[in-house]
Amino acid sequence: MDRVMMREHSPEKRIKDFREVALGFSEKEALEEAGRCLLCTKPSCVKGCPAKVDIPGFIRKLREKHYDRALDEIKKTNTLPAVCGRVCPAEFQCEKSCILSNKGAAIAVQALERFAADKGNTARCTGQKGKGSKVAVIGSGPAGVTCAADLALKGYDVTIFEALHAPGGVLIYGIPEFRLPNQVVREEIEMVSRLGVSIRLNQIVGLTVDMKDLLKDHEAVFVGVGAGLPRFLGIDGENLINVITANEFLTRVNLMKAYRFPEYATPAYKAKRTIVVGGGNVAMDAARCARRLGSEVVVVYRRGEEEMPAREVEIEHAKAEGIRFMLLTNPTKVLGDKKVEKVELQRMRLGEPDSSGRRRPEPIPGSEFLEGCDQFIIAIGTSPNPVLLKKLDVEKTNKGTIIVDEKQQTSDPRIFAGGDISSGEATVIQAIGDGKRAAEGVDDFLDSKK
Repeated sequence: MDRVMMREHSPEKRIKDFREVALGFSEKEALEEAGRCLLCTKPSCVKGCPAKVDIPGFIRKLREKHYDRALDEIKKTNTLPAVCGRVCPAEFQCEKSCILSNKGAAIAVQALERFAADKGNTARCTGQKGKGSKVAVIGSGPAGVTCAADLALKGYDVTIFEALHAPGGVLIYGIPEFRLPNQVVREEIEMVSRLGVSIRLNQIVGLTVDMKDLLKDHEAVFVGVGAGLPRFLGIDGENLINVITANEFLTRVNLMKAYRFPEYATPAYKAKRTIVVGGGNVAMDAARCARRLGSEVVVVYRRGEEEMPAREVEIEHAKAEGIRFMLLTNPTKVLGDKKVEKVELQRMRLGEPDSSGRRRPEPIPGSEFLEGCDQFIIAIGTSPNPVLLKKLDVEKTNKGTIIVDEKQQTSDPRIFAGGDISSGEATVIQAIGDGKRAAEGVDDFLDSKK
């Protein structure tokens, strides 16, 4: 049987609004795709899942049309199934490990997880009796909410401290509505609140909240603040008007609803021509947002398409939406009178592999040329934000990330960390895995003190 492909809005329609592109499976489609699963007794797909979801287990329940039970099965190990069912890079993880991928198409695990999350209702909203210990969680992204939910289920008194005015972290500010609707994130986090987790917004630990006070008032702390400090290119002209990082651009568009201005107060510049530099999912998100705001968009990347870290589906969606790719090209200078008007670019060629395993891009002398634009978006990665890190007396790497052990415990036994703040730039499901391990680590640590 052929893999069932998820239906989508057409490119002609979707570039005019921010509606979700992927439409999800109908019941008939989900049952047909679930019927392809071999229900392996030793499932390799589970090994490929950072959250260790019992994939054959929930698919079996889907096939029996027990949709609530299917969702409960997923939620045993994954707090955010509706989120992961939309943005998890399953093709690199569980689906890559599916035994069917050896001879054909892997089971559409991600699409089936989304169906279960959207169709089912979970009763998993009560934890154990209170243990009397208070735990603080800094950050309400995927690592933070997972750790908080698991600790609440174990009976701990958990409070999340979130710097922004809405919970969700990168899920709410960094991923566009057309990939992950904010309503989906809100509903998943509401489930966490129903477990008894308290969420305090507009709380910047390290500034408005003192880290010492937090450690004084709580028996343990989990740090899941992500890596929200954008990197710059370090070239002339980056201070010109309309040169913007993808972080700021996506926050304006997603969290502040700039695409609905003036209904929402924060505007976004609607450029005639936008150049986005970068090859990851964030670059694709920024490019596709700019396209929906009416801009002609060019993505500039210093390597070839095979080396792009973005998901293949995101690259194909961008191409279908009319976004042009300028590969083996790198910006060297931004030009303009107060505002960006042009970008100087240089052709590149690939040399020997670097530490990432990808061939290192090398500039071709004398190949510089100019490209006009009135908006330049930088999407080349992020680093840990130093606001909180300066207040944390724990061991860190030379890149500023927090060093943790296999239980996500830091050099200070009371402090645990996970997600991008400890691993660099990770996926949502990897952050969820970190949050789960941290919850186990916190539980073991506090039990050992009794």
